[in-house]
Amino acid sequence: MSRVLIRSPSFAVLGIVLSAVLLFPIPASSQDEPELPKGLEPVLEEPPLPEGLGMDRTQEQAKEVVEENLLFDLSGFIDARSGRRTRHDPNESDFALGEIRARIEAEKTLNDALARLSFDLLYDAVATDHDVDLETGEGWLDLREAFVTTRAAGFLDLKIGRQILTWGTGDLIFINDLFPKDFVSFFIGRHREYLKAPSDSFKASFFSRFLNLDFVYTPRFDPDRIIDGSRISFFSPTSGQLTGRRSVVSVDRPDQWFRDDEIAVRLYRNLGALEVAGYLYRGFWKSPAGNDPARGQSIFPRLTVAGASARGPLMGGIANAEFGFYRSEDDTRGSDPMVRNSELRFLIGFERELWRDLTLGAQYYLERINDYSNYQRSLPAGAPRSDENRHLLTARVTQQLLQQNLELGLFAYWVPSDHDAYLRPRIHYKIDDHWSAEMGGHIFLGRRSHTFFGQFKRNSSLYLAVRFGF
Repeated sequence: MSRVLIRSPSFAVLGIVLSAVLLFPIPASSQDEPELPKGLEPVLEEPPLPEGLGMDRTQEQAKEVVEENLLFDLSGFIDARSGRRTRHDPNESDFALGEIRARIEAEKTLNDALARLSFDLLYDAVATDHDVDLETGEGWLDLREAFVTTRAAGFLDLKIGRQILTWGTGDLIFINDLFPKDFVSFFIGRHREYLKAPSDSFKASFFSRFLNLDFVYTPRFDPDRIIDGSRISFFSPTSGQLTGRRSVVSVDRPDQWFRDDEIAVRLYRNLGALEVAGYLYRGFWKSPAGNDPARGQSIFPRLTVAGASARGPLMGGIANAEFGFYRSEDDTRGSDPMVRNSELRFLIGFERELWRDLTLGAQYYLERINDYSNYQRSLPAGAPRSDENRHLLTARVTQQLLQQNLELGLFAYWVPSDHDAYLRPRIHYKIDDHWSAEMGGHIFLGRRSHTFFGQFKRNSSLYLAVRFGF
């Protein structure tokens, strides 16, 4: 029997409860209201419609009650996908993907509040365990959103519950966006929206003429949905070799409520056509960035990040720049080989439509290890060594054809310092207002098995997908 794992209390559960209250509210009391002064009574009778085109007053009143108290906006899709590896991987199944997913989205607006509930019902033929875990998204149920948001004042918006959060300027590169990602979904062929994993958080947005502020508080650490070997094989520094589903990584996740919490802040405003922002984050490395050899577990060391970004028009296109300083709080000197060093991260990007329906984008990204000499001295004998500077280039090419119903796309990562790359070709065709089809690939290249993209060479795959939206 499948079971659902929900660590309680949870902001996700609270979001479900609050959403349900707004989606299915209790009808208002029918007690008599005080009479209005003479002359202000509402006019109950309206000019009649031609016979056969209207409804009587009783029917109209019933319809109004239903619309106000029971109905909500309902939408969603059914998505079927299959993906197969292009090379045999002894550590994984030959099929990277094989699933049918049904998305249900419900919304209800009541006065100044909006409730939203969004979840996926999933049949996954590749997974070996179908028990539901709402934290990792595994199993037959994936809760994507369950929140209530309201305009508390003219200068303040509040949102509480499970929500998808994002900020920053990078195109599939994240510096100051320290909200959880799902790299497994990203690398096996699920829709790109699944790269963003949900957060169980409270968000407050303050607005003014001079400066705006977003404040996000997550009472218990929400990590990335990490690559642990269960679906994608990867290089294990501990064993010094590739590992997969026969040796899934064990992690020690900080999970104490209101102790292992996260705070993210963004200050932003427009200076003419230029969008500028400053960021601050306090929490943990979102993916494991250290090891506890005594327990044989990967760990999430504490992390503080401060950064800034700018985005605006340039030479007929859009340019962006962003940086962030990652301070590894558990290894500020960089002398502990079991904890990742502090880093400086930086990117610049540019995107422009070259001609009608053809868009080109490019980015340069840098990761620089702080205290590199201490890092070198602390490395165990025989351990693979990272370069002080990791340079990454990306390119995005998108061509739309057939009245924009056909889209050809390629997103490419190339890391010259690591001699590896990752290609994401894609063909998407919109059949009609409801149906669409897609095919694409995830191609990993690399000389060495311990570099980021090189370790995934045997996980290269091709996929097919069809979607029906309603």
